[in-house]
Amino acid sequence: MLNSRKILDGYILLVANILIFGPGVFPRPAAGQIASAGAKGEPDASLQLMQPSSPDGTTPPVTITLSDAIARARKIDTQFLAASADAKISHEDRVQARNAMLPTISATTQYLLTQGSGKTSTGRFVTNDGVHVYRAWGVLHQDLSPQTYMMTSYHRAAAAEAISRAKAEIANRGLTVTVTKLYYTFAVTQHRYATVQQSLEQAKHFFDIAQHAEQLGQAAHADVIKAEIQFRQQEQGFEESRLAMENARLDLAVLLFPTLNENFAIVDDLESSAALPSFTEVQNMAARENPTLRVALESARQADVEVLAAKAAFLPTLTLDVDYGIEANSFALRSPIAADRKLGPLPNLGYFVTAGFNVPVWDWGTLRSKLHQTKYRQEVAHAEMSQTQRTLLRELYSAYNEASVARAAFEASRRTADLAAESLRLINLRYRAGESPAFEVVDALNTQITARNANDDAGLRYRVALATLQTLTGSF
Repeated sequence: MLNSRKILDGYILLVANILIFGPGVFPRPAAGQIASAGAKGEPDASLQLMQPSSPDGTTPPVTITLSDAIARARKIDTQFLAASADAKISHEDRVQARNAMLPTISATTQYLLTQGSGKTSTGRFVTNDGVHVYRAWGVLHQDLSPQTYMMTSYHRAAAAEAISRAKAEIANRGLTVTVTKLYYTFAVTQHRYATVQQSLEQAKHFFDIAQHAEQLGQAAHADVIKAEIQFRQQEQGFEESRLAMENARLDLAVLLFPTLNENFAIVDDLESSAALPSFTEVQNMAARENPTLRVALESARQADVEVLAAKAAFLPTLTLDVDYGIEANSFALRSPIAADRKLGPLPNLGYFVTAGFNVPVWDWGTLRSKLHQTKYRQEVAHAEMSQTQRTLLRELYSAYNEASVARAAFEASRRTADLAAESLRLINLRYRAGESPAFEVVDALNTQITARNANDDAGLRYRVALATLQTLTGSF
């Protein structure tokens, strides 16, 4: 009986010393601050967080916001750059398809040297009326095929450009989700590092007091063992949290800098609650701004254009060439012709027009077979568009519900963390009044740590849920 009373008195003395000398409400220190954890209460070099330094050792870290991080990632992420390059290439394809419908003008100059016939001044080739023939033409060419006057090639290129732009936007929004997750994961690891760091300080302080109380005969050796176990566990947790924070920093650095640079700090706005629009607003934004739906719509439109182009192949084709210039035995505006020099100098400058009209008659059913192929692709494209619309609506409901639940959980966990801090304060007051045992104080401390970690996890979940929802709706 006396031994039990002695142990109880030792617990009361230990907790009283913690309340008097240690932090009363267990405040969270700034992330990155190093706690002392040596055996003698001195800082242990093995536990020092090794912050990466700049090349010259004097440059301060770069402060990066979430928008800065996203902008930096867009400049170096290979998938996003590839999607953006495809969109730019598709734009040039559309420009080329538009220009292909317009008349082309070219200039050509030729000199034709032909072997003479021997008895006349004309050349041996029928097409040449002299040994020396000079050509200087300006040529206007216009292709009036069905692809031109129905603009199928242009519409096909425009649809391909719209698809590429939508895929680039998909890549952009996917990159935003990735950066947001890594950004706030790094913030959460900093919070946890600070929490575990404070817990390690408390555990070390508790261990020192237990040893001192044992030396005075006021605490049992079992209490010292329990305090040491708690200290060793917190020490291991400190190392793990430091490792997690450094890994999160490296993961984020890979996306932010062209050369791996860890000399940066982030703006921690995890606690700020971003607004969530109503579902009606979200649904309207998704209908207007969803790139996946735009890809499906443009793919269906492209399939319709392919069918139209296949039908147009049955129509006749008209080509027109207008040549203006000279084709003479002398490189001059006026000169005698070799066939009859008695006529004297005659005008060389003139034009001629070549018009061609081609009608498809028989090709063993090849054009009809191509038309069937395009119709099959059209059916698949429209089915995919319908399925994409249904899938988008499901994903929209799911993403919005996830964001709503995550927001509620974030608000609830924040309230829980506040209640845990208030509970610890009240239990401290109750203990001072002799109304609470020592284990309730220890339990309140652990509850506060758990509540803070849960609040950080809920904040990360809500931020990622918002970014995921914005992949469907665009920024809001």
